[in-house]
Amino acid sequence: MNLRVTKMHGLGNDYVYVDTFRERVTDPARLARAVSDRHTGLGGDGLILIGPAEDRSAHLRMRIFNADGGEAQMCGNGIRCVARYAVERGLSTANPLHVQTGRGTLKVTWCGDGDDFMATVEMGEPVLEAGALPAALPGVADRERVQGWPIPPEAMPAEEHGAWMRASGFDGRMTLVGMGNPHAVLWCRHVDAVPLESVGPWLERHPWFPQRINVHVAQTESGGLAMRTWERGSGITMACGTGACAVAVAAVLAGTSGSPVRVRLPGGHLRIAWDGPGHGVRMTGPATFVADAELGEKLSKEAG
Repeated sequence: MNLRVTKMHGLGNDYVYVDTFRERVTDPARLARAVSDRHTGLGGDGLILIGPAEDRSAHLRMRIFNADGGEAQMCGNGIRCVARYAVERGLSTANPLHVQTGRGTLKVTWCGDGDDFMATVEMGEPVLEAGALPAALPGVADRERVQGWPIPPEAMPAEEHGAWMRASGFDGRMTLVGMGNPHAVLWCRHVDAVPLESVGPWLERHPWFPQRINVHVAQTESGGLAMRTWERGSGITMACGTGACAVAVAAVLAGTSGSPVRVRLPGGHLRIAWDGPGHGVRMTGPATFVADAELGEKLSKEAG
């Protein structure tokens, strides 16, 4: 039988979802690469599996695979979509819903239905110590916080240094925040002036980051924050929920934003709240159905 899947997105951060209560996937990395292709697959930023939880305190489990097949620990936009799927497809009507992720079991409180569905996710405390992210930066101890760290000019590729930095107002500093997966935040005055298609992959795969890193350029603006994302393993995306949390945390640490804050992404807005060190981050946003589909025989075989 061909594999049945669902396409959903959170602010344009789109994934193909498989309900493994009903469907069988033995090679999710291979399937993620196949279905994410925007020409020969369904197209998406990756694959998310919804299935039985191993944690007895959770109602279900989600696993995230980026478009390159690499497994991620957490996806903020994805978990909201998982919650809507679970509620509307009869997997669970619990509210709050407890979802097991690579970051542990997280609580999702939801309201509304259809395209009025909204979810608030308790994302947990941000990780701020370099070694725990993990990151290995010159002159930075494992237990140090990486806030406004000046990137050595010699570490910047020659073609990246100069014109775009002046145009975007990037000051050459970086803040790192872990939200189950690692994030680098680069503050600019004009995020649209950053050539993210080259800056993103350069920093994602830098030797400083043994597990690679998500890259965000961000700016303060009237009414909140704005950002763009290069997601490890997927490239430029319309939105990144964990990234929006990281940007909000970085802004609170820098004293340039209060909490809660409205974060503008290319795909829409999220509301992020963080009361400072020792507190968890709360993310609120929508989840949208696109379509249900049955994969053809060739794509179905990629499931293993």
